[in-house]
Amino acid sequence: MLEKFRAAQAPAIKRLKELEATEKLPMPYTGKRPPFSDALLAAGPVAVIAEYKRASPSKGDINLELAPEEVAAMYAASGAAAISVLTEETYFKGSLAYLETISAVGLPMLRKDFLLHPLQVVETAATKASALLLIVRMLTDEELSEMLRLTYDAGLEAVVEVFDEADLERAEKAGARIVQVNSRDLDTLKTDLDVARRMAAKKRPGRIWIAASGINTRADVLNMAAIGYDAVLVGTSLMSGDDPGLALARLTGKAD
Repeated sequence: MLEKFRAAQAPAIKRLKELEATEKLPMPYTGKRPPFSDALLAAGPVAVIAEYKRASPSKGDINLELAPEEVAAMYAASGAAAISVLTEETYFKGSLAYLETISAVGLPMLRKDFLLHPLQVVETAATKASALLLIVRMLTDEELSEMLRLTYDAGLEAVVEVFDEADLERAEKAGARIVQVNSRDLDTLKTDLDVARRMAAKKRPGRIWIAASGINTRADVLNMAAIGYDAVLVGTSLMSGDDPGLALARLTGKAD
């Protein structure tokens, strides 16, 4: 799947290179960004990052009729510490424009996409996002280090996604401060929270850890907190129902 996602990035990277060649790259956003990591820690013992997700390879279309501003308002009212915004267009039907729309609720935003090129960091820095996602397996060691450096220099935070111990070792070596453990098997697209449980033992002091995929209930959230995760990222289980706000309130403990 990652190779399919990589191929889908080619047009976007080509467009950014053309903008660079004509000196038309977007300028950095100069306003105040809500701090991403601070928001997660303030929502302890475990924060919920709620995701605006319109589609996925495993589920197909998901609630396309729900507008980003509607979902963002629901999430803000239901205890989200931050909002993950899928901007990948081909497989997830996302858009970079959603970052502007969702910023209106004032929560920190994570740009979730398959970022491969330094110019995509520049592009993200021109939005109101507070953080971006970097997937270890999609980058060489040199690329990961460079993308992290550029991200930090731009005043953004990076969520570095890993799937196993080898990924984690590379992430730590590159300077990751926020680690996201994805419990989804990339070959089968199935999830297994035993991955998150096994990896939790590897957490180092001073790092923020996020558990992603397979979080469906309040019990799942509390279990992840109990083994050391600072946050969980939840998308499909929130967006699949008629009321993402109520689904989130149940995860955050704001609803029975």
